[in-house]
Amino acid sequence: MIKVGIVGGTGYTGVELLRLLANHPEAVVEVITSRSEEGISVADMYPNLRGIYDLKFSVPDVKTLSACDVVFFATPHGVAMKMAAELIDNGVKVIDLGADFRIKDLDVWSQWYGMEHTSPEMAELAVYGLPEVNRAQIKDAKLIACPGCYPTATQLAFLPLLENKLIDHRRLIADCKSGVSGGGRGAKVGMLMCEASESMMAYGVHGHRHLPEIKQGLALVAERPVHLTFVPHLTPMIRGIHSTCYGVLKDPVDHDLQRLFEERYANEPFVDVMPAGSHPQTRSVKGGNMCRISIHRPQNDDTVVVLSVIDNLVKGAAGQAIQNMNIMFGIDEASGLNVVGLMP
Repeated sequence: MIKVGIVGGTGYTGVELLRLLANHPEAVVEVITSRSEEGISVADMYPNLRGIYDLKFSVPDVKTLSACDVVFFATPHGVAMKMAAELIDNGVKVIDLGADFRIKDLDVWSQWYGMEHTSPEMAELAVYGLPEVNRAQIKDAKLIACPGCYPTATQLAFLPLLENKLIDHRRLIADCKSGVSGGGRGAKVGMLMCEASESMMAYGVHGHRHLPEIKQGLALVAERPVHLTFVPHLTPMIRGIHSTCYGVLKDPVDHDLQRLFEERYANEPFVDVMPAGSHPQTRSVKGGNMCRISIHRPQNDDTVVVLSVIDNLVKGAAGQAIQNMNIMFGIDEASGLNVVGLMP
């Protein structure tokens, strides 16, 4: 069995890791940490896990965590970089669900995250954990930078078009919506029911922390810098990302875009290319690790519209992290992740 440690177990991504790993046939959670909840039973904080886990939260300690085979960091940025190197030196694989290692240019990282990066050697070592692109590198990785939720949905939407150089890399638009759980479990006025319910708002129009991450990933595929307008929105739902992505065809001939996407993702266990003309719904992926995609070309003009939906806490966080773990340990990639989306 793979012995698992989780640093930061009291947030939404931490409890999602616990929920999904509870049914994993080849992994067992040995350590769960939280400085603020030290000594509290996991089942007392999360009653849905009663009878599943007999664990208590403890203070993060490298010696204790080093008894694990893999440690997940479900923490804010700035935490994983302080502990990753020592854990890796002790033979532990590290998967960071936070943002510490996602962006390779550390000057850019510091600009967007407002602090100095203190572990440049680990940032260089980290593999970006988007399996649909980096599966081979993930397999041999010691440190995974798990992609963000918006970047996951958006990159999967654009990848086949950029890989085949069908769209203008200078004219990309991602119009994205997120449920309120994307803002984390901390108390925030904007996330209160009276504030978020029956309303929708854009935010970060002039710049969002996920923008450089998305541009970095797309540039590697396009083999040149890309120009992307990325506008996130907060919507009155708990879970979900809906990414509506626009690209302009370089040559508006009769491309078989449906076939292009179907062939690109034919062997991807967690990307579902829906039938032509479909409109995927966030509720169809709620609780599951699936990304559902559909492709449209309105009026058969030169604009391609790709709709991409995921659960921000699963394929956008905990589920994708476990998918990476499975690849790293050479087991069935879908282990613990064959969860059907919740309907309604």
